[in-house]
Amino acid sequence: MNFSILNKDYILKKILPILFGLIFIGIGIFFIIDSKNGGAISDGKEKFDLLIQPGDSSSKIATKLEKANIIKSSSYFNFLMKLTGNTQKLKQGLYQLDNGMSCRKVMDVLIEGKVKMISFTIPEGYNNRQIAEVLLSKKLISNKDDFFKLNDDKNFLKKYNIPADTSEGYLFPDTYSVPYNYPLEKITEMMIKKFFSSLEKIPDFKNIFGEDLHKKVILASIVEREAKVKSEQPLMAGVFTKRLSKGIALESCATVQYLFPKPKKRLFEKDLETQSPYNTYLHKGYPPGPISSPGLPALKAAFKPVETDNLFFLRKPDGSHYFSKNHKEHLDAKKKYIDVLYD
Repeated sequence: MNFSILNKDYILKKILPILFGLIFIGIGIFFIIDSKNGGAISDGKEKFDLLIQPGDSSSKIATKLEKANIIKSSSYFNFLMKLTGNTQKLKQGLYQLDNGMSCRKVMDVLIEGKVKMISFTIPEGYNNRQIAEVLLSKKLISNKDDFFKLNDDKNFLKKYNIPADTSEGYLFPDTYSVPYNYPLEKITEMMIKKFFSSLEKIPDFKNIFGEDLHKKVILASIVEREAKVKSEQPLMAGVFTKRLSKGIALESCATVQYLFPKPKKRLFEKDLETQSPYNTYLHKGYPPGPISSPGLPALKAAFKPVETDNLFFLRKPDGSHYFSKNHKEHLDAKKKYIDVLYD
């Protein structure tokens, strides 16, 4: 008798069906358990921010998730992590989860590193003090001193060929998204890189470097703070360049406003007498540096001002400006319109 044939037939007819049956039963049991413990708890309205720090184990994370009512069973989550070989693949960071996610979905998010992104917006015309406030409010920095220390660092500025003592004016106003705990240096670099990439959209940019570029940024920063109507920015830049060419002080209220911790609702004569190289009522020429972060329209205006005979402008009640060719015309405009030394 051929026992090998017998054993083979026996295995095919008896053992394999039993094994397949056990496998199918195991799969069935798994799906039953999965449907009971691995599905979503609710509709996703309940949110939870999960912070995974260095050294956090999958079991510790599972316990947090169960307590937060994001998953049904920490034991099942641990089992699923082990079954899929993902116990050592959790990535550090802050995650936004909700109770509408299955265990598998939660696991995928954590091992793929789909961290929560924090968005922040820097409006056009904000200065570095205001930018620091935005970053602090979003908990992207723990204190403003770190921000100022980095943005005044000579080596950091040299790295990006910024010909100034600070990054003021070179942090481009835009909306950004970064992960939780994103390094301050990378946040600042991102804004500087955005500034220079935006300049690429200006045809004349490539022919201007160093101090000449810095003067354009200073002019754009003043125009940004002065002009409330974007279409007037090239005209306003033209007024300032005209005054510079004639050796007349810029007399920009925006440069005086820069001297105060927060912009004043109205400037008075005593404010215009504040001693500072940034006070363009007292000092001719450009101020030492930019006073704000200009947007692309203001930068374009600084690179290509509209040349006219105007030497003055006055803000009207509607926010637009009246442009004058001489001082008498400017004084007449003041009588016609309310004296507005506002910001």
